[in-house]
Amino acid sequence: MAPTFSAGARLDRLPISGFHRRILWLIGAGMFFDSFDIYLAGGILGALVKEGWSDLRLNAAFLSATFIGMVIGSFSAGILGDRFGRRFTYQANLMIFGLASLAAVLAPDMWSLIVLRFFMGVGLGAEIVIGYATIGEFIPPAQRGRWAAYLSIITNTALFAATLVGYLVIPAFGWRAMFAIAGFGALAVWYARKSMPESPRWLESVGRTEEADRVLGQIEATYGARLPAPRREAVAARPDPGLKILFGKAVIRRTLLATVINVMINVSIYGFVAWVPTFLVQQGLSVGSSLGYTTFMSLGGPVGACLGALIAERLGRRNGLTITSLIAALLGVAYTLAPSIAVATAFGFGLFTCIYLMVALGIAAYIPELFPTEYRLRGTGVASTAGRIAGIFIPQAVVWLYASGGVVPVLAMLVGALLLQALCVGLFGIETRNRSLEDLRPDHDPAVAPAPAAVER
Repeated sequence: MAPTFSAGARLDRLPISGFHRRILWLIGAGMFFDSFDIYLAGGILGALVKEGWSDLRLNAAFLSATFIGMVIGSFSAGILGDRFGRRFTYQANLMIFGLASLAAVLAPDMWSLIVLRFFMGVGLGAEIVIGYATIGEFIPPAQRGRWAAYLSIITNTALFAATLVGYLVIPAFGWRAMFAIAGFGALAVWYARKSMPESPRWLESVGRTEEADRVLGQIEATYGARLPAPRREAVAARPDPGLKILFGKAVIRRTLLATVINVMINVSIYGFVAWVPTFLVQQGLSVGSSLGYTTFMSLGGPVGACLGALIAERLGRRNGLTITSLIAALLGVAYTLAPSIAVATAFGFGLFTCIYLMVALGIAAYIPELFPTEYRLRGTGVASTAGRIAGIFIPQAVVWLYASGGVVPVLAMLVGALLLQALCVGLFGIETRNRSLEDLRPDHDPAVAPAPAAVER
């Protein structure tokens, strides 16, 4: 028998419970090791330069290889996640970057490490697309932004963890130990996530309504008490809209907005955050000292994500992103004018905080909300792919800018990106706070017509 209420309506009326916390931690654990693997690059590249294994040119190639892999991972995750499901895709990407990380422990030279980093990148790019999009499909509207920020807290704690672990591990055991930690952690999460359910929203969107009903029944059974009645809306499978829908009249503005946010945040992270240890080493600090200063700055990662949890449902995604972008631009200017390493570190902490607040509000919460379930991962994946393509060229731009004038031109690039993001989100963004994912469907969306097999209540 077909279900009488839609998956979205049934999920949105569920009170927050242990089920939601379990989903958060299962997704969050994979996201944590994904980010840990990404952010270990800063400390490792600084150590490789110090050991004579690498130089700025090879470091840039390492980062570019990461982004080339992430481009492939982001794009393929969008296609595969909407076609074959969230569960299949996030398990595959965990296996890819976990095994590649373990192989990097045995890398005989820098070019071998660069090739392995490409394969890590494929898995890393996919995890980010799937994780943030999937959490929102389980959480009710009034809590969705806050829980996306919770996931961002877990994810971006990896920035501090990778820096701190690098500070403790690299001088004592070498950089190879960092890849071992990331690889074993990813494979452990892969095993734990085998029991995670598929998204009922996705199952319903592809016509697997009985399976969606079964998963929802198992979720509802965990409450053991009378639940609020779902809102009334149609139960309908929808035809696969393909990629072209993202560039049609109804959706193109959202696609472009999501792309701008992804590109500008990638400029912020991989044009500045990932390079801080290398910059400090180039200025004459030891690897230990540079990682120490960077460790303090990296505390801004979890702090920014925590602020996202506080303001996502109060200030909203659009206003929060706009204001935070402007504050970060001011801090970028202040960093360039700092009279000492200590003062620059304080401004750097504030800048890191704002950058990861933008990640919580923008990438974790806002972008997945802009696209309906049947093409949510494709929309998120295309925007993320654009950010990764930009990331391929950002390291080369950083090397050129740093060679031409030190850290000041690099910060000028960062400030310009932040101001552009503030302008685009402020002028063209929509507010998604406290609205169901189904209510956020674009007006005149050509995919809105249900498939012929749709069943009405």
